[in-house]
Amino acid sequence: MTTSVSGGLAIEGLHKVLGGRSIIHSLDMAVRPGELVSLLGPSGCGKTTTLRMIAGFLTPDAGSIKVGGREVVNLGPEHRPSAMVFQNYALWPHMTVAKNVGFPLKLRKRPKAEIAERVDAALTLVNLMHHKDSRPARISGGEQQRTALARALVQEPELLLLDEPLSNLDAKLRVKVREDIREIQQRLGITTVIVTHDQEEAMSVSDRIAVMNNGRIEQFSTPADLYSTPATEFVATFIGSLNRLEGRIEDGRVVPGAGVVGIRPEDVVFGPEAHPRGLAATVERVVPRGHFAELHLRREDAELRSYVTGVPPAVGTSGCARIEKWLEFEDGQLVGQGTPA
Repeated sequence: MTTSVSGGLAIEGLHKVLGGRSIIHSLDMAVRPGELVSLLGPSGCGKTTTLRMIAGFLTPDAGSIKVGGREVVNLGPEHRPSAMVFQNYALWPHMTVAKNVGFPLKLRKRPKAEIAERVDAALTLVNLMHHKDSRPARISGGEQQRTALARALVQEPELLLLDEPLSNLDAKLRVKVREDIREIQQRLGITTVIVTHDQEEAMSVSDRIAVMNNGRIEQFSTPADLYSTPATEFVATFIGSLNRLEGRIEDGRVVPGAGVVGIRPEDVVFGPEAHPRGLAATVERVVPRGHFAELHLRREDAELRSYVTGVPPAVGTSGCARIEKWLEFEDGQLVGQGTPA
């Protein structure tokens, strides 16, 4: 199975008003050919509205949408070089898996032989040939999701769009299916945009992530960059865990002052021995997190969370906690990063 990847996706000045309220504000975004990008943010931030405008199900009030260098903003979804996998999969219950997958080609009046060949190729790609003649009610949720993916891919689009594709699956199956989606996307080299509110999902599959808030993109970068160098306080708190403290760091101590300090839990080190850059601390709570534990520590200047591996200390253990790295924010914007002198 092939796909006609060309110039990726380019969005400029996208704006949308719904119900008298501005939902998307002058949004710009460029997705490179063959790249997988996630639109990530809390409910109501505008990510699904953006995806539906890219797909053609909503018309923007202003702005440009280009796929492969071609303006598509005035084209209906059926005329765009894109295909969408919906959150609820939208499978016909009375049709077999094969007929569901081939339905878009049937609507386009493609020859039966061509439909059969392309359906078999798509089902092979998503490993569903053994369910070719099954109906959706007879297959699992993960298999229904892969059927919906095959129905999108059978159209050989330039741009693949997925709206919360894993939200209906249990936690273990989500991990497996997201790995399948990433593997298929990379094999085909198809430009892909995924909407999700799950940061772990976005971080694990994306080349880049657009973090959205209140109809705007706060930062558009790689997962590693978003975590280590968040451009705003919102991004820092939304991506990963953060100790957020009012004030600043001086000599390893949190002191009152203008601005906000953000400290990742892994940058708080707790141990039994005193340290010149640390302060006395007590373990108030231990939260198991699988291969590590989250400690809730009380120091004289602040309450901090710290990640530790191995056997965690017991609640009530006294020791020393020091801060190894921190982020500095003013008016919600990153202004610097600090490390001990």
